[in-house]
Amino acid sequence: MQRTKWWLLWWLLLYLVSHNISVVGRRCRSYHKQQKKGPTYCCKSNPTGSDLDFCMKDLSNTLKRGRIKNITETLMDLEDLLEEVDVDDNVNMAYPHLVFHLQKPNGVFNGMTIQASENEASPNSNIPNAIVNVQLPKELDAGPDNTIAFCRLTWPETNMATSGASNQLYNNTMVGLNVRHKNISGLRERVNITMILNIGINETRVPSCVFYDVTTNEYNSSGCLTLWKRGQDNITCSCDHLTYFGVLMVSAPLSDKDQEILTYISWIGCTLSLIALVVTVLIFITNRKIREDVSMKIHVNLAVALILLNIHFLPSHTVAAQSSTGLCLYMALFLHYSLLATFSWMALEGFHIYLLIVKVFNIYIKKYMLKLALVGWGIPAIIVSLVVIIDRDAYGRFTLDKSNPNNTAICYITNKIVKVVTTMGVFGLVFIFNMIMFGLTVRRVVSLHHSKECGTSDFDRAKRDIFTLLGVTTLLGLPWGLILFSFGNLTVPGLYLFCILNSLQGVFIFLWFVMSLRKKRKSATVSVTQNTNS
Repeated sequence: MQRTKWWLLWWLLLYLVSHNISVVGRRCRSYHKQQKKGPTYCCKSNPTGSDLDFCMKDLSNTLKRGRIKNITETLMDLEDLLEEVDVDDNVNMAYPHLVFHLQKPNGVFNGMTIQASENEASPNSNIPNAIVNVQLPKELDAGPDNTIAFCRLTWPETNMATSGASNQLYNNTMVGLNVRHKNISGLRERVNITMILNIGINETRVPSCVFYDVTTNEYNSSGCLTLWKRGQDNITCSCDHLTYFGVLMVSAPLSDKDQEILTYISWIGCTLSLIALVVTVLIFITNRKIREDVSMKIHVNLAVALILLNIHFLPSHTVAAQSSTGLCLYMALFLHYSLLATFSWMALEGFHIYLLIVKVFNIYIKKYMLKLALVGWGIPAIIVSLVVIIDRDAYGRFTLDKSNPNNTAICYITNKIVKVVTTMGVFGLVFIFNMIMFGLTVRRVVSLHHSKECGTSDFDRAKRDIFTLLGVTTLLGLPWGLILFSFGNLTVPGLYLFCILNSLQGVFIFLWFVMSLRKKRKSATVSVTQNTNS
């Protein structure tokens, strides 16, 4: 899914980027061999056809169990074995969850076609109920010593999901292609793998061609094109290398029109929020009576955190496009810090609401604001400092969508584990806590609503209660929780709602601040009037 530069931030909590794997073929195998401590159980010296049969049976059993680690190790063993084994003729093998074919070219190689069904694979022939069709180009230039290997792998009631991946492998199926004694990559004439889609595709999920790298247990789309249009009953993966290919079901990409609209919404919303937050801070600084109010001080600290967030986010895409790594490192580090500070002050807003609602009386904490400031600004600083100490390279140029790197690059966290723990993990804890505080607030408002207030109509009380709850929702950052409730995949209407609410958070805080100030002035006027009359 493509992301545009002004609303990329809102996807930082959604998106878990996969590593960009560029090494395929023999270099992957060489790396794996260096990691092994001894010979494998199905790759032997001077292997024979019986060794191949044994290895295929073992792979079939491993596929049945569906454990990724074991599958990966067996696939590596199979690749090693195919490099060594030599067959005199074509070989066909069929096992549960596995169909395998070895083709030994004779004479000049002019390309070939391989078809496969659930239990059969064969070259250049029409197989009944074929569900996979592979077209190999002439550029492979395979000869008698370059045996071509094809396999179709399936997993029962499981999928080859990698760490952090929310996308599912279509039909739990992969197609493996290999040429003995050759490292096939960077082809000008592409390999085309066509698969039948026998399960309906919904509006929010679409197929995407990827390959599986056995050295990293990660999917990657580098070098593969997805040839598919909505309504088609098949998909073609056109790739420039040979390895293990599959189709992932991913979130449907936004249309160009939706992307453009969301770009303008986010740009306008963030700019308005930045202006509103600056005005909020200026009002606080110039008004002595407001500066004495603890609640207002907390609101202003949240406003400052959001100001820092917008200041470092808005130019982040432009900085990422430049060649200065030092500036991008600074932007990434402080963008992360300001995001964590925003979460921290949202949590402190919830804590303060807890004291006001639950601990109504005897709310005195020595040096209260100093302690809040140490938590709100100190904890994010500690987290960022630890990240820098452990892995300085964790910050830098980060691409959300590798298929569109120029438009989706910002300066942020490049380490996936750091990103998950320090953003999604922290926000998840803050959101759960603030949801509890919001529930207490609703309960308090309802109880007050049932108590009669002289001179106040039901309509006025209802209007005041609604504004109170909306204000608390903004201060606690609850609209950010749309990410959690979406389980990582927001629909297009959800994206619009998420983008509008969160980009305008600063404007909502400004309105809440002004309304609170007006309420205090009104209360002060009433108090003065009553004292005068008495």
